[in-house]
Amino acid sequence: MDLKTAGALRRLRLVSAPEAVSFLLLLVCSVLKRTTDFNAVPVMGMVHGVLFILYVIFWADAWSRAKWSLGTAALYFVLSVLPTGGFFAERKLRREAEDAVIASRARQEQAVKTS
Repeated sequence: MDLKTAGALRRLRLVSAPEAVSFLLLLVCSVLKRTTDFNAVPVMGMVHGVLFILYVIFWADAWSRAKWSLGTAALYFVLSVLPTGGFFAERKLRREAEDAVIASRARQEQAVKTS
């Protein structure tokens, strides 16, 4: 995995958890708006909207750089529209990055042994 691909996956991973938190907070604010006089929906909606747009941009970049299959790309997109999906996406992306580092180190060791 090259550095640009690793960077794209890292950006997507770093925005996925805050996007999930903002989605949950937006849901809470929506309930509070209807049950109390507290109305933070406009502010929380804007915060969540910005984070969601960032997620989609980083998702598209990661998809093109990591050469994901359509199923993998669809999974990460579906996780972005589920209230807690961002947490699962972050965990899965972290594992994917760790696996890529392990594979890269194994390839380097193999190259050193054959030299």
